[in-house]
Amino acid sequence: MPRDTVPGGGPVNIPAARQPALKVHSPTLLIIAALLTALVTTVLYAVWSFNRNIPGLRLWMVSFLLGSVFSVSLLVRDWFPEVVAVVISQGSVSLAAYLCLMASRMYMGRRPFSHWYAVVGIGALMVASVYFTVVQPHLGMRFVFVGLGAGICFLLTARTMADGGVRRVPARYLFALVAGLHGLFLLLRPALFKLAPVAPGGLPDAGLVTLVSQFVLLEAIVAVVLLGFGALMLANEFITSELRHLAEMDPLTNVFNRRAFLTLLDKAISAAQRTGTAVPVLVMDLDHFKNINDTWGHRAGDDVLRHFVMLAHRCLRKEDVMGRLGGEEFAIFLPNASAAGALAVAERLRALVEAQPVATGPQSIPLTVSVGVTLCAHGDAAGAALQRADEAMYLAKERGRNRVEVSEKILGTPVAPAATAA
Repeated sequence: MPRDTVPGGGPVNIPAARQPALKVHSPTLLIIAALLTALVTTVLYAVWSFNRNIPGLRLWMVSFLLGSVFSVSLLVRDWFPEVVAVVISQGSVSLAAYLCLMASRMYMGRRPFSHWYAVVGIGALMVASVYFTVVQPHLGMRFVFVGLGAGICFLLTARTMADGGVRRVPARYLFALVAGLHGLFLLLRPALFKLAPVAPGGLPDAGLVTLVSQFVLLEAIVAVVLLGFGALMLANEFITSELRHLAEMDPLTNVFNRRAFLTLLDKAISAAQRTGTAVPVLVMDLDHFKNINDTWGHRAGDDVLRHFVMLAHRCLRKEDVMGRLGGEEFAIFLPNASAAGALAVAERLRALVEAQPVATGPQSIPLTVSVGVTLCAHGDAAGAALQRADEAMYLAKERGRNRVEVSEKILGTPVAPAATAA
């Protein structure tokens, strides 16, 4: 009596008289699935070996490797005792889905679940599968449990990845869509086998069982290809984001570099012009920074720059933008802020820098900053506004440093006298 393979459930005895004449049979599809998962695993390993900083990629690789183990276990299950084959199948498919979920959470920067949840959950599924294999044999229940844990993990993966905006990060949403549909299919596929009518003798109709088995395998093959393609797209997204970060950010202080800052300032000025408002710009220069480098060394100078950026962020809102123009010179623009508000921020930053010297070893380095403030009004270019703020900053240097000075563009705006100087 020929046997057909129900993926994850085991072989089904089907009378030869009712075997359908199909060109593609389940073992062939299983071989294709095993080869594809092995190919995807190899490609992911190659990508990971050259880009080991991509979060989650190693776990995705191991997940696909376990998918290969699952496919191979179905091909050779007749060579092992049935309970051993069931344990291998249940364990590999459940662990593969769990690692896919963990990889997704790692990629998105989420905290991982406690592995005890996985140990308990996968252990319970394996015990249930063994029970319905040895104690109370039931192929349908085994098939349900094979898809239960994996289906839940893939749905959680979809929920994790669908974040960040589909226009900005489409690869995440493609991966989430495929994972979600695959998880939903795993949970619902046992119902497909209930469609087969029971023939005389209590056996299901062989033709429909075979067709459903092959449809399940085809869905698994498509899911493997699309999930592998999605993982590679996510790796490309991460690499592209890193390159953009390197092109736009100052590596020492992790604020925007001059070019990126000017680009963002141009966009902010254009947006402000549409609403008839102005954009305050601050230019800051650390006082006597060359003396700091000469006295304490360049490593201490780097610590001073990072310390200053940390203090500046304490004074800024989430929408405010800071950039490093070069050396010890920085700039900030404040969208949707008034002239008085900009001067208040400048004075608060000046006072905070003076009050908190840089701790370096047993000693501390005193630090002050000179600040120039201007407004970008209608018709202003980013470079021109930055030049005015720079001139106001040099005026603060000339008048004794550790001061806040304003350009002529802002002088007509009523401000509190105490906000313009230390």
